[in-house]
Amino acid sequence: MKDFLKVKNIDLYFGKEKILNGLNLEIEKGSVVAITGESGSGKTSLLRVICGLESPSNGEIILDTQTLFNDKISVPTEKRNIGLVIQEKVLFPHLDVRKNIEFGISKKNSKEDLSNEIMEKLNISDLAKKYPHELSGGESQRVALGRSIIMTPKVLMLDEPFTGLDKKLKTKIYPVIKSILQDNKITSLMVTHDLNEVRALADKCFNLQSGKLVEV
Repeated sequence: MKDFLKVKNIDLYFGKEKILNGLNLEIEKGSVVAITGESGSGKTSLLRVICGLESPSNGEIILDTQTLFNDKISVPTEKRNIGLVIQEKVLFPHLDVRKNIEFGISKKNSKEDLSNEIMEKLNISDLAKKYPHELSGGESQRVALGRSIIMTPKVLMLDEPFTGLDKKLKTKIYPVIKSILQDNKITSLMVTHDLNEVRALADKCFNLQSGKLVEV
């Protein structure tokens, strides 16, 4: 199968420290790839580079035949059609759960149907009218996941997305997330320390060490 996302020879420095060292990664469309590695190894930095939130010193990023980054091009983050879910569960405090999830959907006529479907799958339908300050950490994380998934990005970046969930809920939610990603053919790149997440969700796993990826 043709590679959908290509990351080629990426170097990233923070000051004089080299975080990513000629890093290469290729992901097929619709697959889920996990990245593991020690804290500070550059896992989150890699996601931020692909999203356009960090600028590497050189290399190339291609998504679905479109060049997002090279020595002449740097497509802005908002035009890359990449979703990012992070540990901090960033929600809009003035919007209820439904409006948080529907934020950014352009299909006005089907907004409610889409949000109903995703809330049901994530088991948060009963939270629809609640506001972020009324939610637990795990509930907030599911809302953040729902908001990113419903926008069907070309690539979904997941940075320790299930940190706030207890073990029992994680076991329930893994097959749901896997099913949603497969049904919508969403290509995903996931950073995690949890090998159970890797087993449940990932098609491939790489370990980031010394600024390079090694397939596990």
